[in-house]
Amino acid sequence: MTVTRVRGIVRSSPRAGRTGTLRGLAGVTLTLTLTVAACTPPHDPQPSSTAASGAASAQAVTAAPSAAPSAAPTASPVPAWPQATAPGAPGDLAPGSDPSVLPGPIIIADKKNNRLVVVSPQGQVLWQWPQPGDLAAGETFAIPDDVFFTPDGKGIIATEEDDFVITEIDIATRKIVWRYGTPGKHGSGPNQLWNPDDAMMLPDRTVIAADIKNCRLVDLSPASPGPVWTLGALGACAHNPPGRFGSPNGVFPLPNGHFLVTEINGSWVDEIDRTGHVYWSTHLPGVTYPSDSSQYKPGQYLTVGYTNPGQVVIFDASGTALWRWNPASGEGKLNHPSLAEALPNGDVLLNDDDNHRVIVLDPVQNKIVWQYGHTGVAGSGPGYLNTPDGLDPVPPHSYADTVGTTQATPGFW
Repeated sequence: MTVTRVRGIVRSSPRAGRTGTLRGLAGVTLTLTLTVAACTPPHDPQPSSTAASGAASAQAVTAAPSAAPSAAPTASPVPAWPQATAPGAPGDLAPGSDPSVLPGPIIIADKKNNRLVVVSPQGQVLWQWPQPGDLAAGETFAIPDDVFFTPDGKGIIATEEDDFVITEIDIATRKIVWRYGTPGKHGSGPNQLWNPDDAMMLPDRTVIAADIKNCRLVDLSPASPGPVWTLGALGACAHNPPGRFGSPNGVFPLPNGHFLVTEINGSWVDEIDRTGHVYWSTHLPGVTYPSDSSQYKPGQYLTVGYTNPGQVVIFDASGTALWRWNPASGEGKLNHPSLAEALPNGDVLLNDDDNHRVIVLDPVQNKIVWQYGHTGVAGSGPGYLNTPDGLDPVPPHSYADTVGTTQATPGFW
């Protein structure tokens, strides 16, 4: 196994109060190497930029920076998650898992089981969707690959990337209340997307997403038949932000009101704003297929490598890797992980897609400290997943809570 750790990462000391070791997981303390450096391949024609300007490609911004509030249906009250098992009943976790590392339940997009599932830190299934009667006549819900809570915590935004749609579900009523895209049909016209990814609702109730094969970022509203804002050029998937993006697969809001964009082609991450200004753009060292970069803490960012073996990297705006998890074998080996999120305690929550598990990594102890799912075994029963491809902690610890999109700041994002 290889785990590389460099100075400058989150906690100055290991977490107090954690007891025991992890048996049956990758609970092995790993040798650390203190020599990770930024690397931008000299043959890459697109250099990193620390003060790039969006002026040259301003024509790529197709709408005003601030979208008008939508006319979406009023959401129900914040839900109280029903218990699917008796309080205190044992859950289904891998041996050695420590439930205390999670701040609360998490929601998982269980892609090939065609469902969303909320799991407690103890491994109990608290909620599943859809159930019989949840979908109206003619509605489908297929291969969900990302899921995030709305800023008010009352709804869920699910991305069905390979079905070309984005869906909003009201938690209390269990009904679809809004959808953009035509199921099963890709395109770039009104109500069309082509492999949308990581859709998230902003404070004005518009939904931002990366539209991968359309090479663009979009902001969508129930009040509009087409995007209210786009950035990028249709059919031009090459790294040259803001005019072009190389197959963007993530556009994550940042606490400062900007966005963090991940580009597959060339392995780039950019910080931009709605006007198209590029604050920095960096090439990720040692990552051939970056996925879904987000903020880890101020000045530090988190990404995963969607490969086998896969990896998780904490990096800074210069492209310097501060910590890396990339075992080549054993229980710690990742197989096409697609998303990681920071937890309040500094641990890293991620879905290890083709290993059919969701895990928590401790970057200080360099261990897997929690796991739901059976490594390498797909299933649909308690304790099993089938290609989990997205996740989010339940409010008040969701990505929206962490980033601050729960605050009403119209026009800020």
